[in-house]
Amino acid sequence: MIGFLVLLAWAGALYLLALPRVAPGVKILVLTAPPVAVVVWLLDAVFGMPSAAWVGAVFVVVLIALNGLVGHPRVPTWTKTTVFVTAPVAAPAWLLVVTANDTIKDPGEDPCSMRYGGIGVSKAFPPQAYCLQEGGSTDNLASGAQFVFWVCFVSSLLLLAVGLWQVARDPKTLARQFRTGRSLTR
Repeated sequence: MIGFLVLLAWAGALYLLALPRVAPGVKILVLTAPPVAVVVWLLDAVFGMPSAAWVGAVFVVVLIALNGLVGHPRVPTWTKTTVFVTAPVAAPAWLLVVTANDTIKDPGEDPCSMRYGGIGVSKAFPPQAYCLQEGGSTDNLASGAQFVFWVCFVSSLLLLAVGLWQVARDPKTLARQFRTGRSLTR
C-alpha cells in the first residue's frame, strides 16, 4: 500500500511538472516539501529528536535558494537541474554511510566484529562509519559512498549559494517565481 501511495505521489509530481500554467515556485515547493516532511517525521518519531524547527528553517533557506537559482537568467538550464539530481543522490549515499556498520540490516553479521575485530562507530554529520579496533586504529567503511556524498553535497551547496546570491542581488527574482504567465522569462 505504501509503495502504491509513493508511486501515486510521483505520478502527481510529474503531472505537476508538465503543467505550464503552474508557477515554478509552486512546483518547487510541492516537490520538495514531502521529502522534508518525511525527514521531520523520521527525526521526531523514529529517532526521538524534536528538531522540526531547525529542519523547517533550513528548508525555508533552501527553498529561497532553489527559487533564486531557477530564476537566475544567466545560469544554464543543465546547471539548474544539477541540484535536483545531486540532492537526491546525496541522501541515499549519506544513508549508506551512516548505516554501514548497522547490525539491524543483517542480524548477527556485524561487519566490524566479523571482518576487522572491532566495534562499529558511525556519525551522522559529517557522515562517517568506521570500525574502532582495540589498539585505537580505525578501518573505514563505505568510503565510496562517503565520496559520492561529499561530491553531491558540495555541488548542491555551491549551486544553492548561487541561488541565494541571486535572491540577495535581486529580491524580485523570488517573487517572479510565484507568478504565472509570460512574465517568468524576464
